[in-house]
Amino acid sequence: MSKTIIIIGAGLAGLSAALQAAENGCNVKLVSFLPSERAQSVMAEGGINAALNTKDENDSPEEHFTDTIKAACGLADPNAVWGMTQAAPELVHWLLKLGVKFNMSGYDDVDLRNFGGQKKKRTAFAQSDTGKQIMTAMIDAVRRKEASGMVERFSHHSFLTLRLCGNICCGCVIRDEYSQETVELPGNAVIVATGGMHGLFGNTTGSLSNTGEVTAELFRLGVPLANGEMIQYHPTTVKCGGKRMLISEAARGEGGRLFAMKDGKQWYFMEEKYPELGNLMPRDITAREIWKVSHGSEVFLDMTEISKEVISNKLSGLADDCMTYLHKDIRKEPVPVLPGIHYFMGGILVDEQHRTSIQNLYAAGECCAQYHGANRLGGNSLLGALYGGRVAAKSACEQADVVDLSCATQIDFPPTSQISEIKQLNKVMQDTMGVVRNENTLLNGIQTVQALTGNLPLLGMAVLKSALARKESRGAHWREDYPKSNDDDYLKTTVARFDGKQIQISFVPVPERR
Repeated sequence: MSKTIIIIGAGLAGLSAALQAAENGCNVKLVSFLPSERAQSVMAEGGINAALNTKDENDSPEEHFTDTIKAACGLADPNAVWGMTQAAPELVHWLLKLGVKFNMSGYDDVDLRNFGGQKKKRTAFAQSDTGKQIMTAMIDAVRRKEASGMVERFSHHSFLTLRLCGNICCGCVIRDEYSQETVELPGNAVIVATGGMHGLFGNTTGSLSNTGEVTAELFRLGVPLANGEMIQYHPTTVKCGGKRMLISEAARGEGGRLFAMKDGKQWYFMEEKYPELGNLMPRDITAREIWKVSHGSEVFLDMTEISKEVISNKLSGLADDCMTYLHKDIRKEPVPVLPGIHYFMGGILVDEQHRTSIQNLYAAGECCAQYHGANRLGGNSLLGALYGGRVAAKSACEQADVVDLSCATQIDFPPTSQISEIKQLNKVMQDTMGVVRNENTLLNGIQTVQALTGNLPLLGMAVLKSALARKESRGAHWREDYPKSNDDDYLKTTVARFDGKQIQISFVPVPERR
């Protein structure tokens, strides 16, 4: 009898897990509030990393591994990262076979571009709409599995909580958002692939549907949060429609330059301070430099020197977005930019096989802390979601115990927060968890959030306490009161646990490379 694998979330990680589980012969139930076409993965612009070496730069998966660990400031599991970077070339070729229209160089070589933190061209791309292209191909592939009966899709359904038999997951409870009917869904394993904790902040580059509420519910049930303080600010975003619009790193990869005005002249501060990589320094460093400069002057991204041919062939989507939403012609004028919350390196604590602390419960994609440590390398998000979904599904299909699916303790539904409390939470998180942090603002934030009720404030408290406990600066976590890194005490994963009464913070050594 085949196992039933429930997948919560139908973005890239969820679709990847669904395909893999179906290919392993499992029955798949794919649950999502929105259709896959509206997943955040569609919004990814710049590309996906793989050491294809089509530019004859002697690139290799080993160098990809080294760059990823360096960007992560030592906090990523080296064994998990090694597996991802080794698998990357095959994954990109697999996407080609699925029909992804990557930009090509020559007859049959995938074109590659530079991305931040990498000295070699390693990022495969489909103009500036890579996520949309990949998701289109993945959606079609999963639909074929749906047509064959191997995948059953539960559209317009929200996750409420887990079905638990002790510390064993035996399914979940979902709600039909059309009829408001509550459904108990038995399963041998649950894979959570619900994206980052954007609902804690509200004003991010991410999808407003990625609320973080699933992660918050799992945290309430005792699943630990890892590296919650590691939140990536993308260096180049613009305020648009109540959130942040991303100006893809692809623009700088193709020659875009950051500048501020100094003594009446354009000052290309990244090129002056970091001559080796210039505008393509890792995102945490670039965001901090813009934050420093922006206190006295506007910062601009100048793309006017990029050739019309490159913009047409590689950045057309970005150019169209800037014209449509910002009324800016990037061929003729620079765009004012500021750092904006973009990606959550931290999330549900998983091991190398994407297992959580609850048996038969797995997590993949941005909702879990895997592959990125203290700072994500540009181009690794799509890769991490695609690869992580595969790994989680393989683990679930091979390891999930066959349990009595009727065995479930009394279901404890999560408490809810008022909209006014969520708005208050958003403001506090934005004010305290900025590009630069300090003890006073964090303590003030904790004092405010602890008076709020519901799951999201509980998750926000875990993030704030994680940031308070890490008394150093590392990657995306920058403490102005502790500006130096402290490897002796903090070259470790931050782990937040909720025991039903209080949040406890501890630091766990990063696994050693095998």
